[in-house]
This record gives sequence, C-alpha cells and structure tokens, in this order.
Amino acid sequence: MLKSLIVASLLMLCGQGCAGPADATPVRVTLHGRSFSVELATNEAAREHGLMMRTSLAPDRGMLFVFPDTAPRGFWMKNTLIPLDILYFDAQRKLVSAQRDVPPCKADPCPIYPSAGAARYVLELSAGTARRIGARKGETLTIEGKLGTID
Repeated sequence: MLKSLIVASLLMLCGQGCAGPADATPVRVTLHGRSFSVELATNEAAREHGLMMRTSLAPDRGMLFVFPDTAPRGFWMKNTLIPLDILYFDAQRKLVSAQRDVPPCKADPCPIYPSAGAARYVLELSAGTARRIGARKGETLTIEGKLGTID
C-alpha cells in the first residue's frame, strides 16, 4: 500500500511525461512485420507499475514485460487510463494468446486478463493494434536490443 502511494505521488509530481520504473532505454520489437519501440519491464517494480497513469500511447510504442520464468500470466488494468492489447508470448517468443481491446479498470475489484498458456514475455500495445496488424497465435516476436537484467 505504501509503495503504491509513493509511486502515485511521484507520478503526480512529474506529470504524464514520466516513464515510471521501466527501463527508459527503448528496445525494438517486431510482430507480423510491424516494428514497435517498447519500454522494458524486467524487474518486479517495473512489472507492477507497467503503463499505469499514462494518458496516451503512440501507435508505434508499447511495453514489453520480461519474466525470469515461463508460467501462466494474468494482467489487470488498475490505474491504467488507456485501453490496451495484452499479448502473451512463450519462451520461444511465440504468441500463445491475446487479450484485445482491454478497457481501463473503472472500479475495484479490477478484472484479471489471463494468458491462455504459459508466457515469459508480455507485450502491451494500444488497443486495436493486434487486430490492425493482423497478429495471430503462433507468430514470433522478434526482439532487437538487450533485455538487460531480469529478476
């Protein structure tokens, strides 16, 4: 609880331009022939914060969550102000499932949007992007750049 209050306070101080605890060095990913510049969430704090408090997300931007293991995943939209596509990838970076057009959470308890299989990578993009680019189950996510330390 205290951690959430601290993060919320910091976000209020720095405004919508703050990147949050994610790695500020963007990495490029490619899915279905389309390239995106993504922020990395490779540690627990960054994965918990995600894209919270953002008021917009450019069509060619996103966030890539990298986990130290492969397991079923579930994401929620608490304090997330923009609708998103949540794409789940296995250890070989194959798309195992997608939650498309996920709306912001308006009231507690927020619903959880689970993966349909074990995932190691999760890509969040602006809602409608997966449909617009034609992303399909089984496609490979290409990651260009260093993922850094994952914990």
